[in-house]
Amino acid sequence: MIQSQISVRLTRQQWGVLCLLLVSVWINYIDRGNLSVAAPLLAPELNLTPVQMGLLLSSFFWTYAGLQFLGGWLVDRYSVSLVYGLGYLLWSFATLLTGIVDGFAMLLVFRLLLGAGESVAYPAYSKILAGSFAEHQRGLANALVDVGTKAGPAVGTLLGGLLMARFGWRVFFLGIGFLSLLWLLPWWTWAPRTSYLTISAQGPGMLRILGRREGWATFSGLFCFNYAFYFLLTWLPTYLVTERHFSMRMMAFFAALPFAVTAAASLLCGWLSDRWILAGATPSRVRKGLLVSGMILCALLLPVSAAAPHSVAMILLSVAFFGIGMVTSNIWAITQTLAGPTAAGQWTGLQNSIGNLGGVVAPIVTGWIVNQSGSFFLAFVAASVSLLLAAVVYGTWLGPVAPVLWEGNHKTAALVST
Repeated sequence: MIQSQISVRLTRQQWGVLCLLLVSVWINYIDRGNLSVAAPLLAPELNLTPVQMGLLLSSFFWTYAGLQFLGGWLVDRYSVSLVYGLGYLLWSFATLLTGIVDGFAMLLVFRLLLGAGESVAYPAYSKILAGSFAEHQRGLANALVDVGTKAGPAVGTLLGGLLMARFGWRVFFLGIGFLSLLWLLPWWTWAPRTSYLTISAQGPGMLRILGRREGWATFSGLFCFNYAFYFLLTWLPTYLVTERHFSMRMMAFFAALPFAVTAAASLLCGWLSDRWILAGATPSRVRKGLLVSGMILCALLLPVSAAAPHSVAMILLSVAFFGIGMVTSNIWAITQTLAGPTAAGQWTGLQNSIGNLGGVVAPIVTGWIVNQSGSFFLAFVAASVSLLLAAVVYGTWLGPVAPVLWEGNHKTAALVST
């Protein structure tokens, strides 16, 4: 294994892996979020109702959540680099082909393929980070990967909104799909050529993970958090255009700003959490403390921002997104610590499978709320309640953040070159 060091400083190899992962997750989130940006233009052109748009925004998560357990199983048993590369290839083609759709059914098919391709991503990230980064390095490592999850929506919304306003939504999908494929060239050249399991250290099966209280705490906590996050990711552009009456150009800027704030917050809180742990604080105190505080901060501000005037609303929304950054820089570090290198892929797959059902539910429920009430305010309230439930789960049900001692595993998995 790459040696744990007494400092937080990362090796050259670790930085190389993180840069590749950061770029890929950045593209990942551009691709999954671009339908939200295109919705104000795409829906009228294809004659889609709010209910149909809710189904389309949700459909990505049907395959993304449903196939997570398979993605976790694959990365724990086969080359994580190969599995991830093939998934990336599938989702990039799905994005590219979305530019030629002519109706609801065709668009639905490509959203399902997009979700299937991206389903291997987080199990692969977690497998790599759990196997190659020490506890006091994972806050920064996860934060850097998480920057991509926020920079993707930020850049995708800003540039996507501006480009779509000028060239139309089809050109954007075709262009971003083609450019995404170029990332595969450095990945095949510099991807990790390593195995995270030794013959003497065999990971637990999924049933053993499902039997752990800690597992169900992370699964349900992520579900509640993701309900709020994916409500914002999928419906924020439409909310700003239809309810706030922003132009596409104004929407591009103001929808991108909160995600940029989240990226900065994630980086800052990931770095601080590693420093705090290195100074002697326990992972439970640091990671759970930041995570729960961030959820409560976001929950309190979301409904207030929905009721405030434009300028105040954007400030409050940005502060709420700072709270999301406090969460995302630590949520997967908790999972990686609990699971360890031998179980990180499967645990992450299960957690993301159940957790991303929040992404299935949120767009549909939001579409129904808006259709019934004619307003987004109650949708913001629902997201706030979901965040408070997540804070309760992580704060009281999870227990200590410490490696699970799998029965029969007496040796720590090693990172060995193949």
